Amino acid sequence: MSSVRAALLTVPLVVGVLGTAAAPAGASDQAGKSLTCRGEGVDPKALVRYKTETVVHARLSTIWKLQTDVERWPSWQAPVKTIERLDHGPFRKGSAFRWTTPAPDTTLVITSTVKQLKHNSCIRWTGPAVGDGLLINGVHVWNFARVKGGVLVRTEETHTGEQVDANVPLATEILAKGLNAWLRDLKATAEARDRG
Repeated sequence: MSSVRAALLTVPLVVGVLGTAAAPAGASDQAGKSLTCRGEGVDPKALVRYKTETVVHARLSTIWKLQTDVERWPSWQAPVKTIERLDHGPFRKGSAFRWTTPAPDTTLVITSTVKQLKHNSCIRWTGPAVGDGLLINGVHVWNFARVKGGVLVRTEETHTGEQVDANVPLATEILAKGLNAWLRDLKATAEARDRG
């Protein structure tokens, strides 16, 4: 049994309440409603899921460029170690990219394919994340909406796979930490660029 799988199976199940992060001022709380892009959302059957949001005080065009210029993710997201676009041209439905990020006791190689996209509004990608003895199938949705003073950025992701399903609280905690860090980095970078 891999060390990642062993860790997922042996960590105590006392993790705390996870799910949707507290909504910031000016954000609406839709904890029960999954995010969608062009009518498609996360995996409704997935046991591991997390949704969070923040208001970014920057232009939507700045935020959108940061999020869709995937080849530059490592310049503002420390957890993204490498990334490679697998297609050419504008970021669009069908665009694919392979990236790596650390996970407990392994490095995940993630191959993401954009399934739905609406410019300056939403993105939905899916794909496998593969590590030492670990296979996770992910579905990730991003929504962007102008609000007073900035842009409400909302994200939701689900994971399925034998290893994550074996310890849903731990897998959810790991997913939550990753998504919250991504939003913090996106917010800090976009706000710094618009101030500069």
